[in-house]
Amino acid sequence: RILARVFDEKEFLSPAGIRSLSRAHLDHPFHHDGTTVVYEPAESDCKLKGGNSNWRGPIWFPISYLLLESLKKLDKAFHGTLRVEVPAIPGRQVGFEQLRKLAADRLISIFTLDADGRRPVYGKCPVFQNDPHWRDLILFYEYFDGENGTGLGASHQTGWTGLVANLIDEYRS
Repeated sequence: RILARVFDEKEFLSPAGIRSLSRAHLDHPFHHDGTTVVYEPAESDCKLKGGNSNWRGPIWFPISYLLLESLKKLDKAFHGTLRVEVPAIPGRQVGFEQLRKLAADRLISIFTLDADGRRPVYGKCPVFQNDPHWRDLILFYEYFDGENGTGLGASHQTGWTGLVANLIDEYRS
């Protein structure tokens, strides 16, 4: 049941990876003890209890990567025999490796050229999207918009966002 929610585009699965909070909270905010938490795909529009509240929807590479590694361990533990059905692949029972590939492809797609020759990581920034001197110099942002993959936060996070190289090596070689 957990994987059905993680691999549901109405919840955690985004075109660019796995969101840090379910998209369901956009229409159904969580209320507790005077605090309201609502899904926000990018930078938060308010501070939650005085701190940074950007964990309410964006995609974080290290957390996504750890999820993929956990699926790998589950696949090994069940000897590749356990199958689940998830909303992203309706009508089919799939193994953990297929789920890993689905999420990895979405994470990788943040940095690759789409059908229009644009990189989601650069959002609507014309210099990075169009200038031949900049468009192929990939920046590794701290986190990414939960709806479209635009890079957010610090732009030199090669320590954790550089994990995309591992995913490319494993799934695109």
